[in-house]
Amino acid sequence: MKILLVEDDPIIQEGLRLALDSEGCSLKAASSVAEAKNVLNEDYDICILDVMLPDGTGYDICAEIRKTRDTPIIFLTACDDELHTVLALEQGADDYISKPFRMRELMARIKAILRRTGGKTETASEIVRVGSNDVNIRSGKVFRGGTEVILTAMEYKLLLIFINNRGTVLSRQQILHNIWDVAGDFVTDNTLTVYVKRLREKLGDGEDVIQTVRGLGYRLV
Repeated sequence: MKILLVEDDPIIQEGLRLALDSEGCSLKAASSVAEAKNVLNEDYDICILDVMLPDGTGYDICAEIRKTRDTPIIFLTACDDELHTVLALEQGADDYISKPFRMRELMARIKAILRRTGGKTETASEIVRVGSNDVNIRSGKVFRGGTEVILTAMEYKLLLIFINNRGTVLSRQQILHNIWDVAGDFVTDNTLTVYVKRLREKLGDGEDVIQTVRGLGYRLV
């Protein structure tokens, strides 16, 4: 997946480059409207545009893109008021995300847009190995030895939280904060224990891939 990023903050540029590289994406970065216009002749799967730039705005680049292409566009900006949101969408943007943002949220929005527009969403991390299981992030299915492992929506959401934070110890409160609203259900501290137990059983967790770190929480290895 090839992405154009127009952002004048070098720290954000480099952070996004590292994160997108890990997702198997090719990133072309520009720091101004002028730089961006010099590379708009290339084909991109999606464009991420900062609004405020040294020599203009992301709206200028969006207008230039829309003259000839329907490339999906996400605006990335510190302005999160309703007026800027409406303006971005009226200019032809597909989505709008405010700083500070979480990289996982940005990647989820990118993939959602590409699904809607028919773009490619394959990345290096599409298939994730968890113990003896293959998790297909794109299809939302889990397989072990060619046989599908049937997970409930809540169990799959829990598994994704572990995958997205692999190697990191997650406290129970951190997990609960991210999982409580799946399917409108409310997960309590007690029911979380049950969900973790069921997920371990379904994953055949004799290998202990979901570890309990006493006094701290859980970690996917």
